[in-house]
Formats: sequence, C-alpha cells, structure tokens
Amino acid sequence: MALAFDEFGRPFIILKEQEQKTRLRANDGATILEQMDVDNQIAKLMVELSRSQDYEIGDGTTGVVVMAGALLEQAEKLLERGIHPIRIAEGYEMASRIAVENLELIAHKFDFGVTNLEPLIQTCMTTLSSKIVNRCKRSLAEIAVKAVLAVADLERKDVNLDLIKVEGKVGGKLEDTELIYGIVVDKDMSHPQMPKQIEDAKIAILTCPFEPPKPKTKHKVDIDTVEKFQTLRKQEQQYFDDMVQKCKDVGATLVICQWGFDDEANHLLMHRNLPAVRWVGGVELELIAIATGGRIVPRFQELTPEKLGKAGLVREKSLAQRKIECFTLNTVQIQGLLAYLFAEHELLHANQLIIRDIPELCNKMMIEETKRSLHDALCVARNLIRNNSIVYGGGSAEISCSVAVEAAADRYPGVEQYAIRAFADALDAIPMALAENSGLQPIETLSAVKSQQIKENNPHFGIDCNDVGTNDMCEQNVFETLIGKQQQILLATQVVKMILKIDDVISPSDY
Repeated sequence: MALAFDEFGRPFIILKEQEQKTRLRANDGATILEQMDVDNQIAKLMVELSRSQDYEIGDGTTGVVVMAGALLEQAEKLLERGIHPIRIAEGYEMASRIAVENLELIAHKFDFGVTNLEPLIQTCMTTLSSKIVNRCKRSLAEIAVKAVLAVADLERKDVNLDLIKVEGKVGGKLEDTELIYGIVVDKDMSHPQMPKQIEDAKIAILTCPFEPPKPKTKHKVDIDTVEKFQTLRKQEQQYFDDMVQKCKDVGATLVICQWGFDDEANHLLMHRNLPAVRWVGGVELELIAIATGGRIVPRFQELTPEKLGKAGLVREKSLAQRKIECFTLNTVQIQGLLAYLFAEHELLHANQLIIRDIPELCNKMMIEETKRSLHDALCVARNLIRNNSIVYGGGSAEISCSVAVEAAADRYPGVEQYAIRAFADALDAIPMALAENSGLQPIETLSAVKSQQIKENNPHFGIDCNDVGTNDMCEQNVFETLIGKQQQILLATQVVKMILKIDDVISPSDY
C-alpha cells in the first residue's frame, strides 16, 4: 500500500493486488483497529491500547485512541520547543491524576436493582448509540442488562462474563431479539421418532460413547458361519442393552453424549423411550452441566442419580431452517436467533439470548459487529454493578477535566506546567471530534459549551450530538461509567509516556 497525490494535491491510496482486497465497513473502534494492516511500530501500540481498553472495560475503545493521539500531537509541539520528553511525561502523569480526581468529584451514584433497571438500561443505550445496531438500542440494552443481572452477585458486586456465551446465526430480523432462560444447542434428537419435548428432564451428561469396548491391541475376527455372526450380534446388542439399562436405572429421561451412537444403540434408545442427543461439543457439555447442576460422566459405571442434571423443559425447535435443542430451567421458552447468550444464576438459573439479523444484511460482518456491540453493552452493565458511579457523556466529562487541569497548571512552577496545559488541550480533542462528526462547527461549539460549564459551574454540559436542543447531558440521559472514563485517561497517558521514552526504533525492513 502506498500514498500518492494527483496533480491537484489530493491524496489517494495505491493498493497492491487490489482485485484481491475486500473492503470492510464497521464503526466500532476496536473492530477497525483489529482489521487494519499496521506496519508502524507506534501504530501497533495504538492497536494494543484499544485492545486493552476493550479487555478491561469493554467500551471506549475509540475514545482512548483519540485521547492518546491528541496527547502525542501536543507532545510533538512541546518537543519542538525543546522540552525534554521526561519532563513532558511527568507533566502528563500529574495532569492525569488531576483529571481522574476531577472525575470522582463530578461523578454521580445511582441505585438500581431487579425492580429498577432503568439507570443500567440508559447507560447501555449510550454505549449502543454509536454502534451499527443503534436502531434497536433500547431492546438490546434491556436484554444485555437482564442477562448480566442473571449472572451477577449483587452482594459481592461481582459479575462473571465468562458465563455469557455469544454465538452467531444468520436469518430473521434484529427486532426479533428475545431473551431465553436456558441453553441452546445446535443439534437434534438422534432418532426422528424420539419425543421432541421433555418436561422435568433428568439429564445424563456423558463423554463415553455408546459402543462396545475396543481392544487396544491389534485383533482379527473371522466370521465364517451364520451362527458366529448371530453370536457377535447378540454380544454387541447386550453391550448396548446394558448401557441403555444403566441410564434407565439411574432415572435419566434424556441422554446428552459427546460422541455418536451407531444404529443399534440408536434403535435401542428409541425403543426404550430414552431420548438422546449426540455429538455435543465439550464446551456446550460444560455449560449444560453448570446450568442443570449435573456432572459430566466419563464412564457408564460411574453414572449415579446424584450426577444427573435437572431441567424444567427440553424441546426441539426448528430455527432458521436448522433444528436446535433448547434446555430451559422453567417452562418459559422463547425463540429467535443471531447470537446466543448463556448465563448462570446463583440458583442455577440460566438464560440465553437469541437474536436475528435483517435479511439484506445477513452476512458475517453484520453478525460479528452485532456480537461486539452486545459485548460492549454487557461490559458496561457489568462495570456499573461493580461500581455504580457514572459521569455524563457527550464530551462533558472531558471538558470538565480540561477546565480543572488548566486551572491546576498554575500551581506547578516547573517546566511540567507546559505539559499539564498541553494535557488540557488534548482533553478537548474528544468533544471536538464529537462536534465535527455531528456536523457542527467544532471550535465554535466547543468554546460555547466550555464557557457555559465555567459560567454556570455545571459539568453536565456537553455536545448536543443528537440535536435535541439542550446541551445538558443529564436531561438527555447520556451516561458513561466512571471507571470506563478513568481507564481511558490512565491507559492513554501510560501509552504516551512509554512512547515518549522510546529513543529510536529500527523496523525489520530497515536492516
């Protein structure tokens, strides 16, 4: 890839083997950076910065890169004026502490619970507003909040997002998204004549195959008479019969097996009225075991009634021209699909989110972007449960921090005060970008909002991106998590400090 200019000075990009390239359209910061072909060493650090923000917080991936870029831009001006990089780094560190403390001062706490989910939903809606799924942000935010609360321990203020599984499926509409209390497995019953619905199921979760044991040594079986064939057939049938009987004796009404059944075993299972699902993956088996309270059994001899999982309802449904098994812990069953969300409650209650995408956009890119958007909303809800403090969005928090850092610069008599003031200018980059992306005059809009904040001593004023008619983000219900905003500033500062201390870089292609 190379950058060239035409006769009028307009830049254009020359791509090598252009016919083999594909254009990807996305608007999530982490997605864009992940898909970019980056060679520059500093740019790679920016990609890692975005990934760190996504891993720690799950939201704010674009803002942290914009912030780091603005800090580097301001640092370049200071370097040109002869200020040493170490002094700039120290000034940035001082300014970041001032900004983080100011965020604590302007933050607000709010109460929420199982009966009061609106604060969580509003904050998740703010996250989804900048995503490709923003037309369904209300419904998706509600689903994300309910899914997180199902796995949350509110007393310990802890959420395990590993219990929420997201998978992709094509077909349907995004508006069909609903929440399922259970687990979805993309399999069907092993025999078409097996029952399609089982209530109060007792599930045997097996990792041993329904087949006769195989000798570990090389062997040869010669069958040259009908009698020998009948003897072998009866012996194998006895093996299968013992296996099926063992499952029936412990009280199992459904068998879920990691391996397959041959025709003889499948026939016996059907005639013994023991429904079964085969070829279920190991990860899915673990989720089923967690949700149903069962134990994964590696050998038939170890199967006991205590190791059976329990589910209120198991049913087979046709979904997007595919059959799936739905394991629920109550009799409520909802269908839909693009993404699955599995979650486990303290009382072994599970839920599953099923989403559908609009037909004209049923492709992998749309599915993956929707999954990432949901992940951001889930992370925001998790962060609020961990720390129920919020700051207002629309760039209002950055403007307030910029004012606070600028005012604090006068207290530092050394060279660091120049870096502190540069940090304040860099904070203005985010509200400036918001104004520009909204079609407003960036400098004029930012100046008006900043003067309004100082005049009225109100840190809630931000950029009116939606053209609602008010700059008060509190009235617009535009929230962000406090820990997410603090992490943005801290991560961006640390990466820029590291870059400033790099003396020289030799790329592999230079030697």
